[in-house]
Amino acid sequence: MWTKPVPRMNLRRLIVLVAFASALVSLANTFYASYSVQRQLLIDTTLEANHAYASKLASTAEDFLQSARQQLAYSAGSLPSRMGDDAWLTDEAQRLRLQTNSFNSVLIVDAQGKVLGVSPETLALKNRTLDSAGAIQALRERRPLVTQPYVSSVGNLVVFISHPIVGKDGRYLGYVGGSIYLKQKNILYTMLGQHYYRDGSYLYVVDQNRRLLYHPDPERLGHVAGSNDVIDTIITQRGGGNRRMHNSLGVDMLAGYAVMPSTGWGIVAQRPTAMTLAPLNQLMANTIWHSLPIALLSLPFIWWLASLISRPLMQLAEGARRMDVPGTSEHIASIRAWYVEAAQIKKALLKGLALLQNRIGKLKTDVETDPLTGLANRRGMAAALDVWQAQARPFSVIAIDIDHFKQVNDRWGHAIGDEVILRLAQLMRACSRDADVLCRNGGDEFIMLLPDADLDVAMQVAERLRAKVAAAVIPGAGAITVSLGVVSSSHGERSTDAVLLAADAALYVAKENGRNCVGITEPA
Repeated sequence: MWTKPVPRMNLRRLIVLVAFASALVSLANTFYASYSVQRQLLIDTTLEANHAYASKLASTAEDFLQSARQQLAYSAGSLPSRMGDDAWLTDEAQRLRLQTNSFNSVLIVDAQGKVLGVSPETLALKNRTLDSAGAIQALRERRPLVTQPYVSSVGNLVVFISHPIVGKDGRYLGYVGGSIYLKQKNILYTMLGQHYYRDGSYLYVVDQNRRLLYHPDPERLGHVAGSNDVIDTIITQRGGGNRRMHNSLGVDMLAGYAVMPSTGWGIVAQRPTAMTLAPLNQLMANTIWHSLPIALLSLPFIWWLASLISRPLMQLAEGARRMDVPGTSEHIASIRAWYVEAAQIKKALLKGLALLQNRIGKLKTDVETDPLTGLANRRGMAAALDVWQAQARPFSVIAIDIDHFKQVNDRWGHAIGDEVILRLAQLMRACSRDADVLCRNGGDEFIMLLPDADLDVAMQVAERLRAKVAAAVIPGAGAITVSLGVVSSSHGERSTDAVLLAADAALYVAKENGRNCVGITEPA
């Protein structure tokens, strides 16, 4: 029986096909690796940025609430002797409302819940006995408080901040309180409302009852949010962080969140994942589109030189497939690419590898470095400790905390506080060796990791740093001091976590001993 012979491909065509297919595979591998790295970078950067942004807003909003409570506390101190002066009480309520625009309305109420002074007077609440949730809670608890949102007697969705009025004899006389209308403009509304971007990013604020206190869509204010992983975390854990999640409308989001300590309100900054990745997708599509003409034009030359170019091309393709293997750059550089096309591919691969390695190196440095001081952050510290632990390398730890740093920020401002932190970082460098790892652990907390240093050496370094800090004069802040805790590892016999906990305990000892000193303890 005669059978039709199977068509055979000649060697040249086969080589061309293999070479062309290898080139395509190599290009796809390069694009995929680049896309994967850039995609993850965009996601991680957006998550970190949203978390940092939410934390900053939470801190700012917390400062605002504290400032508002201080205003009320100051006013409450001057009210006991004037509770019978209706005109003065009205003027005081007017002053509190207009002085800083912190409140939409201000009330001065006696111990029976009767309104003695109100601003604005258009509310027509004077001499009335209030029965709103905030008023009842203030009379019942008789302490400084910030209420959960509720609907006031005149129909506004409000948060009520109050402070008790107490006479010199300790008798409760009433309270002074300010209302923040969540659906009207005020400092809190402006503080949150000005952060709305056209790139799809937005933020919202939710209380412990899942009620939306702020949202870019005014219609959603006061509504109770549905199922949402971030809100669940805020309510159950009362902590900050970031995560990729789906919101109540099912949209894939990159969210960062933080919680205000005094109220439990959660501030969430988020951006749709699709909008975050859209520029990268467009860039990759444009790159592929512009690469196609070059690939098509190269085909005739590949056909003509197939027998000669197969070896270098295959070597280059192999190198491209092994981009993640150590020594690939040296291997590609050693290939004899004697013709232009192979040389260009070789150059492009080497350049791409170099760019990728530089980018990954820069990303690693950025991820492990504190942006303000240039010291290592917690990730950098963890990386160094992991290496030392794997090597069973002994080390000592110096935990550092700036004494009364909050007072520096409160008195001189955060700009001076940053100068204090930068000066401390400079002094740490001056007191360290090249092999030491200097870290900012967060806020005003720092860590010095001293490899191959015993406890005596670490104590000397700590005391030298303490003395240098005490002797330094920082413009705008004057003299500061630090407390230090010193501990040494035991040649790999204890975990790094145990050593760090022991350093914290030693730092606590220094604080207990009056600060501006060095504490010491053994790791648990």
